[in-house]
Amino acid sequence: MTEGDRSRGRSRVTRALTPLGVGLVVLLLAFAAVAHVLDLGQRWGIAAPDPRTDPAAVAPPEGLDLPSPAAARPVAEDLTGGRLDPAAVRRALAALPSAGRLGRRVSVSVAGPDGRPVYAEGPRKVIPASTLKILTGLAALEALGPEHRFTTSVVRSGPRIVLVGGGDPMLVTRISPDDEPPVAGGADLTTLARQTAEALKARDRTRVRLGYDVTLFSGPAANPDWEPDYLPDDVVSPITALWVDQGREGPGVVERVPDPAAAAAADFAGLLRRQGIRVLGAPAQTAARTSTEPLASVSGAELVEVVQHVVEVSDNEGAEVLARHVGLAEGRPGSFAGGARAVRAVLQRLGVPMRGAVIEDGSGLSRGNRLPTRAIIDALATALDPGRPTLRGLVEGLPVAGFNGSLAYRFLQRSDAGLGRVRAKTGTLTGVHGLAGVVAGRDGSVMTFLAVADRVKVQHTTFTRTRLDEIAAALAGCACRRR
Repeated sequence: MTEGDRSRGRSRVTRALTPLGVGLVVLLLAFAAVAHVLDLGQRWGIAAPDPRTDPAAVAPPEGLDLPSPAAARPVAEDLTGGRLDPAAVRRALAALPSAGRLGRRVSVSVAGPDGRPVYAEGPRKVIPASTLKILTGLAALEALGPEHRFTTSVVRSGPRIVLVGGGDPMLVTRISPDDEPPVAGGADLTTLARQTAEALKARDRTRVRLGYDVTLFSGPAANPDWEPDYLPDDVVSPITALWVDQGREGPGVVERVPDPAAAAAADFAGLLRRQGIRVLGAPAQTAARTSTEPLASVSGAELVEVVQHVVEVSDNEGAEVLARHVGLAEGRPGSFAGGARAVRAVLQRLGVPMRGAVIEDGSGLSRGNRLPTRAIIDALATALDPGRPTLRGLVEGLPVAGFNGSLAYRFLQRSDAGLGRVRAKTGTLTGVHGLAGVVAGRDGSVMTFLAVADRVKVQHTTFTRTRLDEIAAALAGCACRRR
């Protein structure tokens, strides 16, 4: 048989089988459709289980052996449960607080997150330095609420417009994409000038006289108990209800201006001119009349953001402004004395022991301040109280060891166990060094602590700071929960 004969034979077979194959395929498809509609597979027991409706009945692929899933672990341990073991705390600290170079007055206190004390050594009252800001921030959150915002406004008062200071400590000249603002959601003078110009033009006014009102706060701009060189040496700005960039010559600049309110008003006048408003003469300090016409206003960041900024970077100006606002909220003058008395009253209302406390300011710059160690510990415990969520932002804003704020470059020598585990407020004056905050032990235990040495020789400054870090780090490395 030739190749052609074989080819012709295969073609005849193919032509004969094709109708049969097509018919068979059609028959199988029809049967599948009927089986699907009538659910015959499930009825006859030959269908595979559906993983969507019966996942447990679906067997894994052949040859694949998967272990049973382990029981889910909690996302985080209960950090507030269980009490601390005083003996474990004592062993962790051992002789750390007793080094001679720390001076004759060294105080160390440790308590649980509820304020229950487990360790106390040294004087029961200390010069707090900037750890006082913990109390100021706590009082502000309680008296005003974490969502409170400070407003700077412009009103028409008689023949002039008046820039009214609302005591916004974070008001800046402008918010630039190139410069990170001190707090999120803050207000700026440039926006206020634009809004004011729009309001004036809507009233067909393009020529104005400008005044500025700082009457919200009272009393001296500098605390008489401060060192006399604090203002001349640019340690702190004069405290007033109106400023921009915290009374500095520019954002991030150390140098302060001598009259922050007048400088802010001059800046505002310049910004109005850029918006096409002619300002006649120099801005004059004045008090807005009782009956005024509102023109524009800007509101600053939420109070909790301000408090967190103050404790993170130890902002003296911000703390002093907050203390004045606490005074006003408590029906007292917005002054150093009014703020100090109001902070004390609010803390007493919260249950913080203030007997024997002496508070001269809101920042801790005064050497006349004296605080019971229990007051600082209990203030921290109050902020941690699950029943007071509006106060929690204080602790959340404390600097983290080795990460941010005033602790960004601490805990780098023999104290790395505290990195990321310690949140604390620093306190520093010449001869005074302190650390107060919250630390998580290696077993998940949570401790509030305070370590202050307030009679340190200048030549021992670096040693003292390092030793305070070591005290906090020792707690971070401690398995201090009672078994």
